[in-house]
Parts: sequence; structure tokens; C-alpha cells
Amino acid sequence: MSDQAPGGLDLLSTAVILLDASLCIVSINDAAEDLLSVSGRTLAGAPLSRIVPDAAAWSSKLERAIREDRGFWLQELTLHIAGGEATRHVDCMVTPVESANVRLVLEMRSVDQQRRVDRESTQLTQSQANRELIRNLAHEIKNPLGGLRGSAQLLERELDRADLREYTQVIIKEADRLQSLLERLLSPHRPPRRSAVNIHEVCERVRSLVLAEFPSGIRVQRDYDVSLPDLVADLEQLIQATLNIARNAAQAILDQPRASARQGTITLRTRAAHQVTIARRRHPLACDLQVIDTGPGIGEGIRDRIFYPLVSGRPDGSGLGLTLAMNFVEYHNGMIECESRPGHTVFRILLPMAAAGVAPDREGVT
Repeated sequence: MSDQAPGGLDLLSTAVILLDASLCIVSINDAAEDLLSVSGRTLAGAPLSRIVPDAAAWSSKLERAIREDRGFWLQELTLHIAGGEATRHVDCMVTPVESANVRLVLEMRSVDQQRRVDRESTQLTQSQANRELIRNLAHEIKNPLGGLRGSAQLLERELDRADLREYTQVIIKEADRLQSLLERLLSPHRPPRRSAVNIHEVCERVRSLVLAEFPSGIRVQRDYDVSLPDLVADLEQLIQATLNIARNAAQAILDQPRASARQGTITLRTRAAHQVTIARRRHPLACDLQVIDTGPGIGEGIRDRIFYPLVSGRPDGSGLGLTLAMNFVEYHNGMIECESRPGHTVFRILLPMAAAGVAPDREGVT
């Protein structure tokens, strides 16, 4: 929370920036800190151009708003965030005021956030349909699969030739493989066992597991906000969800040509997110866990379907890792987002701090 934001502004979901007559920042609220990826504590008195390099292009409009005491509306404004390559797309309402040293109020609504809400709604609907479909399909397959395996075992006892028994062994092994797959599809029905969980314990466990599984060619970096409070969550489910994402990242890095894979890096980053909307509910505080990798990125052909069951970008992939990760996160009332381009893929897990338990209105079945 910005130390200097007037009372009430930090409760708003929209980003608010207060400017003085010289277009210098008086204060920003929590939502603006999240939007612009800056800390409001360091910005008092700084020119607007410090956080919005394009401010010079529309400073004349801001000055005219003060001079004529007339507000205006900017749509689809692109903000290039200082200190990085990131951009934000916003609609901005500019309102002149006269309150102490504040002359302008900039209220920014993220266009990207609205698009995210729409994507989340579609993803949730599809996820529920997928879980029901897979559950019914898995139950329909389990019984005949058991009969198939049993029949192969009985047949094997009647065969006296080793070369023929090799065929029954193939049937048995493939039946076991399919049985294991079905169990993985049905296993997430267990509700979370909630307790106080430090998100960095999750990150450290995942980091050690990834380094053990991929001892060469992968670097796993930490970028933690150690001030984050504990979550009320299922430790093992969060570890498994994060591990599935990190393992996919490591495999994607190592699937690249050797020269590129040698420099592969996975970064585990934690941040606090304020006034977050998840499943149409507003949460004042959430844990923002990001798994960032330098792999080749996700192919456009599957980018919109990566959380669907049995969708994989690898020839030997099962297509279940991200589906299970999404289910585990949803059981904690959270959500997963993904942004990807060659050399930079970010999976972002948002987990509400105040209500990180089991969603009472969601089924816990894949």
C-alpha cells in the first residue's frame, strides 16, 4: 500500500494516480502499483514520465485539463513501463480537482484485465465441462480395461511358448499404463488438506526437485518477496501444481538445440497482488507466483488449449500436467494465466490470501 495514498483509494480496483500542477506524482494507490509494477513509496514528487515514458506525448492534454478545468477520456492507451519492455493497455479517465496540492486524478482501467476476466470465464466453463467429460470417460474405461488385463493374465497361463507370452505381457503392461493414466485423471478429487503454508517453502521444494531431475542445462533462480504472509492451503497440491509447470518448462528448454538449452533459466518469482478479481470475486490481497522460463515458447496452435486434458506440445507428453495444475489451483479459489513468446514464457498462479481454502461450489474431480 502506498504510504501517501488518501484514505479509501487503496480499496479501489482501478489504478489511481494523483498529480500536482507540475504533473508530478503526489501518490498512487495499490491497484496502480500493481498495474505499473512499481512501489508508490519511491514516487512521491517524481514526474509522471518516470513511470510512463509516453507521458510527454499527452502532457499538453493534461495541462489543458488543469487550465480549463475539463476532464477527458483516453481509450486503448498503451503505457510503456519504465525500466523494462513490458506494456500495459488501459482506458484512462482524467479528472481535474482542487484538493490541497492535487490537481489531476488519473483513473486507469486495464483493458488487459477485462480481457483476462473474459478468458477466465471461458476457461472456467471449459474446465468444468472437461472435468465432467473426463470423469465419465474414465469410469467407462476402467471396468473393461480391468477385464482386458485379467483375460490377458489368464491367457498367459495357458500359453507354453515364451514368444507368445511376450504378446500377453504387452497387453498387460499397456493396460497398466492406461490404468495409471486413469488414476491420474481421477485422483485430484481429494479435497485440499489445509494448513498454514509459506509459498516460499513450495518454491524451494520445487526448485530442489527440478534441479535433481534435470542436473545439467537448467538454472533455477529465485526472486522472492519475503514479506508475503502465509497461505491457508494444501502444501502438497501447491507443490505438485508448481512442479508440473516448472517441469514442463525444463523439458521445453532441454528440447531446444543444445546451444540454446545450455543457457536455459527458470525463475520462481513471488509478489503480492492487490485488489484481484478471480472467478468474479474481488480479493483485497493475493499471492502472485510466477514460473518464468527462457524456453522456445508455446506454439500458437495449442496456446489457447494448453490447460485442456491430453493437449501437449511434446510428442511423448501426456497432456495432463497443466490440467492437474489448473485443477489444484482452482481448488484453492485461484487461477492460472499464461503469456508466451519465444524465449520468454510466464505462468502466473494467483492465490487469494484471505480465502485460500477449497472452493465450496466447485467439484474436486478432473
